[in-house]
Amino acid sequence: MEVIITAVGPDNVGLADPIIHDVTSRGANIGEIQMYDHDEAAVFAMMCRLHIAADQFGGLAEAMERIAEQKGLELRVWSPETNASRPRLAICATILEHTPRAILEAVRTRALNAEPVVLIGNRRKCEQLAQEYGIPFEFIGLEDGSADDAKMVRLIDQYKADYVILARYMRVLPPDTCWKFAGGRIINLHHGLLPSFRGLRPYHDAYAARMLTFGATCHFIVPELDAGNQTIHQTTFSVPPGTKLDEVIRQGQHTNEPACLVEGVRRVCDREVQLHFHRVIARNRQ
Repeated sequence: MEVIITAVGPDNVGLADPIIHDVTSRGANIGEIQMYDHDEAAVFAMMCRLHIAADQFGGLAEAMERIAEQKGLELRVWSPETNASRPRLAICATILEHTPRAILEAVRTRALNAEPVVLIGNRRKCEQLAQEYGIPFEFIGLEDGSADDAKMVRLIDQYKADYVILARYMRVLPPDTCWKFAGGRIINLHHGLLPSFRGLRPYHDAYAARMLTFGATCHFIVPELDAGNQTIHQTTFSVPPGTKLDEVIRQGQHTNEPACLVEGVRRVCDREVQLHFHRVIARNRQ
């Protein structure tokens, strides 16, 4: 079975050694390994993707718990195969509800084979949406409008989410959060065509460039903001010359963005694609 191990902790020598030693001693085949060593933040991070016999999974998880305690690491062992038939989704939103609603409605109509287990918001605007669809709402907002990132991580673990869906979640995840759920577990909807229109105002930027075609990008999150190499799905729409910016944004938000996110999440949940060395590839279905 496929397993992803992530480790984040203090920047000390030899933290990866016991992990790799235990994995290889179980006869695992390591398909990908990435390490991050950031001197400025004094943080070590590692992601290891491996294949191991299913009967070894329980022992591996227990061993990683011991290593985490001994080395002071925050360590996660996850397999996309555990809930392969119906992955558990943690949906994150801020103010706009069109994209989280699209995910919830796609689940309701069975267009998306997944289980939304929690809606997380740094604003309370989408709390009523969670009530409408009968899922828990968890508030992580702080007084200044920012988010409690540590609480977000705890909630993702608490609800045992397989994938984190950033459905127009208007906060940038810190790098350590990205590493904790690395390997293709965080899916974002960017309301512009990457890599051309990055940042916070892609509609405005495309409009200023006199574009007549606008779009959205569903992509995996890696520590680089909107890096553009992790595209899962893109959708576009065209407008006639002279169309006002407000109308462009309306069409994008109400029609194009929801369709883009739902299809992107479907591709991941149906295990059609995966992230491998920061590139999206077709999943081998041998």
